[in-house]
Amino acid sequence: MLRSRLVAAAALALMLAACDGPDADATGQQIFAEVCARCHSADLSGGVGPALGPGSNAASASDEYLVATITQGRGAMPSFQQTLTPEQIERVVTYLRQEQNES
Repeated sequence: MLRSRLVAAAALALMLAACDGPDADATGQQIFAEVCARCHSADLSGGVGPALGPGSNAASASDEYLVATITQGRGAMPSFQQTLTPEQIERVVTYLRQEQNES
């Protein structure tokens, strides 16, 4: 019984540590890879969340819309207001725009 409680406590500690978010000086690409890619895929093609790459709805959305969506969440997407700083969110949007303009 004690062993299972210790295992559960360790698992919870690992999950909470993962929720701290990326380093304060991480690039938009690094933040995306750490926080966003699990749902939107590393190549921005989508998965659980919608595609964000060239030709996607996100490519035609305003920067303000993307910032608000990341900050507040939308639909099934959670808010990242407690995980990312406003500056980190701006870096993610800048990264998205760079990738969307590559094609």
